[in-house]
Amino acid sequence: MTPAEAQLWKILRKKQLNGRKFRRQYSIGGFILDFYCPSEKLGIELDGNPHFNVVAEQKDHFRDLRLKNQGIIILRFENKLVFENQELVIESIISCFKEQ
Repeated sequence: MTPAEAQLWKILRKKQLNGRKFRRQYSIGGFILDFYCPSEKLGIELDGNPHFNVVAEQKDHFRDLRLKNQGIIILRFENKLVFENQELVIESIISCFKEQ
């Protein structure tokens, strides 16, 4: 795990976030998601420098569309946001829960 993934995992593991179970490095539809909550059909991706170019952005967009077609919501955050504004990341995740 990257440092950002390890930091976010501290919050997501053991049903600490509103009782939701998250899995890490979860394979679905031929893709591996950084984090996945099966009950919410919610995937979370943390992006670092390799994602910030035209080719990678196109691949990520295609991937997100394929997952969306399977009913999965994908949230993407820059790695640095996990450290700089963790509250925003958590609020964004919780806002996707069907029942708060």
